[in-house]
Amino acid sequence: MANPVVNTTICTCSFGTLPMVLSVTSQQTVQMCTQLAATIMDNQCTTFGMCSSIANPAVAAATAAALGVLTPSACIPVTPAPWAPGVPTVMVCGKPLLNNSKLMCMYGGVIQVSMTPALTIQTP
Repeated sequence: MANPVVNTTICTCSFGTLPMVLSVTSQQTVQMCTQLAATIMDNQCTTFGMCSSIANPAVAAATAAALGVLTPSACIPVTPAPWAPGVPTVMVCGKPLLNNSKLMCMYGGVIQVSMTPALTIQTP
């Protein structure tokens, strides 16, 4: 198993300019490495700085105002679906554990884990 995804994990978006710190809100009881374990339902992203996806209405409007020159705008992710695929064999409070998954933004961005503070140590 890869390193578990927990509260304060760093995530990135393919159209964003900055990383985001993941907040676990789907459950408040199960911990891994002294942090709350993330589930596939922890899909409420704050911001990735600036967005460069032309599918984002704010980027499209700014680009049109700049006469077609791609102009990034503030990132406000829209992520209605859960992370996929998760770990369906490991349930945390009735929800699959988040691990090696991707989250899709409605504006075309692919959100993924880039660094987690929790480490899994293999023993012989």
